[in-house]
Amino acid sequence: MLSQSFARFKQGNFATWCETVDADDLYISAITVMELEMGILRLERKDKTQGTILRLWFDQLVLPEFSNRVLAVDTQVAQRCAQLHVPDPKSERDALIAATALVHGMPLVTRNTADFRNTSVSLKNPWLLTETTT
Repeated sequence: MLSQSFARFKQGNFATWCETVDADDLYISAITVMELEMGILRLERKDKTQGTILRLWFDQLVLPEFSNRVLAVDTQVAQRCAQLHVPDPKSERDALIAATALVHGMPLVTRNTADFRNTSVSLKNPWLLTETTT
């Protein structure tokens, strides 16, 4: 969801959803921070101009905005992740993100709901304006 908040993606249902939520109620997983950092580092190597644009967005907007709202992977999250992963092996990153949402009792906001099916996490896809539990 966070990468999609970049200005060029703020349209349609997603733009409408962004207007209805209080930014202070939004949190991100430390795993999301890692994934974004990795993606930006890769882009900076391939396309310096686009990499610089995303780096500025991340460093000057995302990190300051979420500075007190990054949810860490702690013991509870790690144990919940293991419970999600053992019966249904999946990406450890996705399992950690789902486990973080479950432990904190929060919905998971994402466009990529397929990767979180069968996790029992409440999913919210602001591009479709739907909410499901899988």
